[in-house]
Amino acid sequence: MLTGTCHCGSARWTLQGDPGSITACNCTLCRRYGALWAYDYEDERIRLEGETAAYRRVGKADPALEIRFCPKCAGVLAWRGLRLQADGRRRIAVNVRLAEPDLVADLDIDHFDGLVTFDDLPRDGRCVKDLWF
Repeated sequence: MLTGTCHCGSARWTLQGDPGSITACNCTLCRRYGALWAYDYEDERIRLEGETAAYRRVGKADPALEIRFCPKCAGVLAWRGLRLQADGRRRIAVNVRLAEPDLVADLDIDHFDGLVTFDDLPRDGRCVKDLWF
C-alpha cells in the first residue's frame, strides 16, 4: 500500500496494490501543480482521508474533474472525476509526489499531452526519480 500526505498531515490518500505507471500531464492544471498521477477508482483501491476542499475549473460550463486539496496547507492530493463511469464508478488519481520518495522513485512515467492533442506520448524511459529534482 502507498500513502501520501499533505504538508501539514491533515489530509492523506492511500492506494492499495501496484500503482502501475505514473502519469505526467502538461495540461493547464497539472503543469502548474507539478503533480504526478496514479489512477484508479474512488473508494476502491484509492481512498482520501481527512478534510479536503475542491477546485473546479472556472469558465467551464461542465467541468469534467475537480482538484482535491488540503484546506490548511493547500497540498494537492488528487483529482476526482465529476461524471460517473457507465458502471457507476468514479475515476480518481492521486498525486504520488506526496508519497515517500523511495517508495515511488522507480515507477515508470507515462507522458500525456493534456494541453494540445489529448493523446498519450511515447515513453522515454524516465521514472519518477528522474522528474523528482
